[in-house]
Amino acid sequence: MNFTSANFLFFALGLTVLHNLNRSTQFRRWLMLVANMVFVASFVSEPMQIAPFAAFLVLSYVATMAMCWGPPRLVFGFAIAGLLFVFAVLKRYAFLDGHFLLPFPYLEVGLSYILFRVLQMMIDGYSGDIQRSMSPLAFLNYTCNFLCFVSGPIQRSNDFLASSADPVRELDSERVFAAFSRIISGYVKVAVFSAIAQFIFSHLTELLLTPGAGLPILKFSAVYAFAAVAYTMYLYYNFSGYMDIVIGIGWLLGQNLPENFNKPFSAGSFLEFWSRWHMTLSDWFKTYVFNPLLKVLASRFTSPRTDAYLGVLAFFITFLIMGLWHGASSVFIVYGLLMGAGASANKLWQVVVTRQLGRKGYQVLARNTAFLYLSRGLTFAYFALALTCLWLDMQQLVGLVRQLGFGIITCYLGLTATAAMAFLIWDTLTAQMTPLRLRAISLSSGVVARNLALSFEILLIVTVASFFHKAPEFVYRAF
Repeated sequence: MNFTSANFLFFALGLTVLHNLNRSTQFRRWLMLVANMVFVASFVSEPMQIAPFAAFLVLSYVATMAMCWGPPRLVFGFAIAGLLFVFAVLKRYAFLDGHFLLPFPYLEVGLSYILFRVLQMMIDGYSGDIQRSMSPLAFLNYTCNFLCFVSGPIQRSNDFLASSADPVRELDSERVFAAFSRIISGYVKVAVFSAIAQFIFSHLTELLLTPGAGLPILKFSAVYAFAAVAYTMYLYYNFSGYMDIVIGIGWLLGQNLPENFNKPFSAGSFLEFWSRWHMTLSDWFKTYVFNPLLKVLASRFTSPRTDAYLGVLAFFITFLIMGLWHGASSVFIVYGLLMGAGASANKLWQVVVTRQLGRKGYQVLARNTAFLYLSRGLTFAYFALALTCLWLDMQQLVGLVRQLGFGIITCYLGLTATAAMAFLIWDTLTAQMTPLRLRAISLSSGVVARNLALSFEILLIVTVASFFHKAPEFVYRAF
């Protein structure tokens, strides 16, 4: 079920009405289960296609509940490894080389985000950080929540259980307006900004990938750089718009889902960028991969002189794993290596500069205007070029790199300078417009004015959608 389709809108509207007609907590939990199962079933055409997915859920529930009894460490390790292996088989990872693969089509959507939730419950259950039991009803609603099923956000089980235990939340006019404002803003991002960026991106990639196009190297490099920027904008507006939609619908259903974006392109470093982009994913990897890995490394290498460099290694491994999670093909190995290299280089830079300038000296440097915008430009350019792995296969990527040669360095430096200048101009204009923006906010606080603003956004969505015929699908469902 596509979130930009009329079917989904009627589905969400009907569910919201039914949810708020009955105040019984138990009724609402069972209603959510039915809604979640209907949503999951919309991705399959035959009953058999749901069987592997259902088996994975059953296996996950058994493993999760078993961990709450505190089994031996060896059993815990085998349980984690076994679950990861089953996940790799179902996701058809390339390293399996065709072995263990099921010979029929089946549901794969949602498995990646379910894995995060299940691993979190297994780890926290083993360590005693979550409740000793979770009913099958609660487990299914947690792992298969239709709002988080396709692309997150990754809500912790403790937060989900605490939310479920809260008194029934009733809607008031302010909450309804805030929810609809968030939902409509999300659709503006997806159906307008994301659609425009995708339109530009698709036309640029035709020039890049058309055999025999014969573009001069400078023009080819410029087209590639613009395509990388267009894809980055498409991905950001598509993904962050999706988050706005599901968070807004969650408010109507009494759910407070975690935020997933916080102005990522204002980040002054690659590591800060990942604390603002897909924040629930970054936080999950920090808690369950980076911190334990750093602890193990620190226990093996006890010299104080190695502490900072252990962090560099831990960042590389963590971001490598994060990159590999995005896909099962070999091109995602390159993506993981690029993410790991970016994070470790950023951390190494911080270590070296801090030792040279001291902590206060580094903080002064980081606040310098020229350094800040240069850092933002470097971060954006690196991320945009690394995302190439998400829109090319391995053969196309190798061909692109061969054709660019050292021109890829020119692309990176040119994109860095362009992005830095664009960020500076944008921030300057935004600062100049702040008084007008505050004035507009005060004028739009009335019921009529704010409803007119929402109406304009809806009209904008309809107008742009009619031009492109349909809104883009949510890109992260592919991962």
